[in-house]
Amino acid sequence: MLGLMQEWPLLCHKILDHAARQHPDREIVSRSIEGPIVRTTYREARERALKVAERLERDGFSTGDRIATLAWNTARHFEAWYGIMGMGGVYHTLNPRLFPDQIAWIMNHAEDKAIFVDLTFVPLIEKIAPAVKSLRQVIVLTDRAHMPETALPNVVAYEEWLEEAAGGYRWKALDENAAAGMCYTSGTTGDPKGVVYSHRSNVLHGMIAAMPDAMGISSRDVILPVVPMFHANAWGLAQSAPMIGAKLVMPGGKMDGPSICELLNTEKVTFSAAVPTVWLMLLQYLEETGETLPHLKKVVIGGSACPRAITQKFQDNYGVEVIHAWGMTEMSPLGTLATLKPECAEFEGEKLLDVRMKQGHAPFGVEMKVTDDENVEMPWNGQKFGRLKVRGPAVARAYYGGAGAEQFDEEGWFDTGDVAHIDPLGYMQITDRAKDVIKSGGEWISTIDLENLAVGHPEVLEAAVIGVPHPKWAERPLLIIVRKPGKEPQKAAILEFMEGKVAKWWMPDDVAFVDEIPHTAAGKIKKTALRDQFRDYRLPTQ
Repeated sequence: MLGLMQEWPLLCHKILDHAARQHPDREIVSRSIEGPIVRTTYREARERALKVAERLERDGFSTGDRIATLAWNTARHFEAWYGIMGMGGVYHTLNPRLFPDQIAWIMNHAEDKAIFVDLTFVPLIEKIAPAVKSLRQVIVLTDRAHMPETALPNVVAYEEWLEEAAGGYRWKALDENAAAGMCYTSGTTGDPKGVVYSHRSNVLHGMIAAMPDAMGISSRDVILPVVPMFHANAWGLAQSAPMIGAKLVMPGGKMDGPSICELLNTEKVTFSAAVPTVWLMLLQYLEETGETLPHLKKVVIGGSACPRAITQKFQDNYGVEVIHAWGMTEMSPLGTLATLKPECAEFEGEKLLDVRMKQGHAPFGVEMKVTDDENVEMPWNGQKFGRLKVRGPAVARAYYGGAGAEQFDEEGWFDTGDVAHIDPLGYMQITDRAKDVIKSGGEWISTIDLENLAVGHPEVLEAAVIGVPHPKWAERPLLIIVRKPGKEPQKAAILEFMEGKVAKWWMPDDVAFVDEIPHTAAGKIKKTALRDQFRDYRLPTQ
């Protein structure tokens, strides 16, 4: 016997339809690439997205075609995104922080046929376009007045291109399992891998992300997604915000401390999301200027482990709740969020911070487990750690083109490559990437715990830990430090600060000071580059 409910497909353009119908005048505010603040609404965004869909179809693009975007978070990027999906195309968000050769490789692998590109990146696409054989059209996200001189073939200004739309377009009727978008992993080892989102997975993920014990957002919020749309759908906010009808504030290409502070305060932002480096810049600016955050209530921090000091400063100095989150491109991307369960509601001080620092518990739609190398599941006791595996309706079941098949098993579990443990309340904590964990004397040492501890030192700007070969213990931890400007912390002072806060045998054997720590295009510490830089390093304990 089957249910007697309507078969109502979960399609992404229905999100924008809902926003335009229920919240037509809710603003989308953008710091435009040209400079000024631009204001539009969900009603206008839907009208323009329909024109995008019409123009793409008129130009010969069809269902399943990959249409790339190389752009910051703006209303134009947002409406182009929905227009691509609404005509049956597959948006492909490109990360401009990758090397040009990597971007060209990814575009060729995806067989992108057109690209929407911000003014910022026109010189970049000029270098790349000749190497992308499938590319037929370039749409620059600007108007005729700001269109740059370019030798790119088949190039047009976005606003001029939209003006040619006749109107009256109807969204394409699609299967909810049809591909809606693509995003490639950053490829720190080997070639980047393509993750293909479906309409169904995007809609479900948007609903999951908005839940009270996830991001907990509503139409009463003003949302600033600092995390770019090219980082796995801006962590789902590009779907969740219009789904619940929240005002959107788009930062464009300016994500420095003063620019973010200005938007937070002038637009009365209540909720924001970004990686730790963004919040470090903001907090540094606030400390230097004495500015406050009178409207901001909650921030989600993910992308890499959040230092304890960031959470503490937001909470104690500015009254802002921090939700530590974890996820992956392969998970659309949310996996866990450290919101408080009833058992933790009365926690205070360091005990509360201990919970906040965990990556959190999984919302409905994400299943997870931790196994050893023989695939034996570990108990949820907060101590036994191993390989973290996940599955769910918004988790990838394969990579585009069949790469990385060894990460997926026959029961649907995806091996994240992270090492973690889960406590009895279901809170998961990442202890390392499997390839980064230090194995010393047969025991594992968490580099993440050591890094977060070191960053708590008042004169440390950033910290990284890598394993260095040792004749007796196989590996020992080396702590690599970037000092805060104008500060000169010494090795002994940093080690003294850390002493007693971790097991004695976890303590770094040495401290090295550098001017800069390398990062991947996704903003994560690039351990491969550090290991190469320090490959001949000899510890004083050797």
